[in-house]
Amino acid sequence: MDQKELLKKVRKLEIKSRGLSAQLFSGQYHSAFKGRGMSFSEVREYQAGDDVRTIDWNVSARLNHPYVKVFEEERELTIMLVVDVSGSKDFGTQGQFKIELVTEVCAVLAFSAMQNNDKIGVIFFSDRIEKYIPPKKGKSHVLRIIRELIDFKPEHQGTQVGQALKFLTNVIRKRCTAFVLSDFYSPDFEDSIKLANKKHDIVALRVADPRELSLPDVGLMKVKDAETGESFWVDSSDKALRKSFEIQAKKHEDQLKTTFSRAGVDTALLRTDQSYIQPLSNLFKKRGAK
Repeated sequence: MDQKELLKKVRKLEIKSRGLSAQLFSGQYHSAFKGRGMSFSEVREYQAGDDVRTIDWNVSARLNHPYVKVFEEERELTIMLVVDVSGSKDFGTQGQFKIELVTEVCAVLAFSAMQNNDKIGVIFFSDRIEKYIPPKKGKSHVLRIIRELIDFKPEHQGTQVGQALKFLTNVIRKRCTAFVLSDFYSPDFEDSIKLANKKHDIVALRVADPRELSLPDVGLMKVKDAETGESFWVDSSDKALRKSFEIQAKKHEDQLKTTFSRAGVDTALLRTDQSYIQPLSNLFKKRGAK
């Protein structure tokens, strides 16, 4: 992609995602992703109804009048986008490719973070770490992230969610909120996500296409595995084959639900054939209500 075309795409995505983050998500984002705790701000005179545990006895003794400590929430967060850029990112049969959906969602999250004055960084992964952009603040940094999302070319095709989570845990020292965007077709990562969620706040955003959930009855189909490059023919008119495919898809779905539940990880399903606004909004509301 040449520079002019890239800048045009970045600008188009910036306009759309900034509008969505400002109109829909900024308030929900603020309540859903809280700071690290409370920090001391100031003292003021005691008022009826104040918690006596907040009285500053030293100041009260000096001034011969009760004063209380006032605390405020430490709002600044570090947000990490952990993005699956394996071969399956280029799959999509209705509406858009997975990577297009992921790019747009990441842009909305990045601008939501920027509007809340949070740092944001990115880890691109396949079956290894492809690229790491350390968290920083500011519009120019957010636009750099969006450029990378649009134009990044991975060197490998496989998927290892566990490796990405281990890298996140090692490279980000302080607690962060990490959005992992993947289809999660990966070797077992339950231990890794449990450990990562103990140190950080992990949110799993599963990206799926309807054709990964069920096969259409369209006769003979040539299918290619985007991660291995292997091609083969299947007869989609075979009812038993379609049923077997659906059973395997449901098994994968159930396994993921169990893994996320055991790890205590919040999750949302984002589909290439549906708007991501409602699933994200529901996720934010659920977290804000906790």
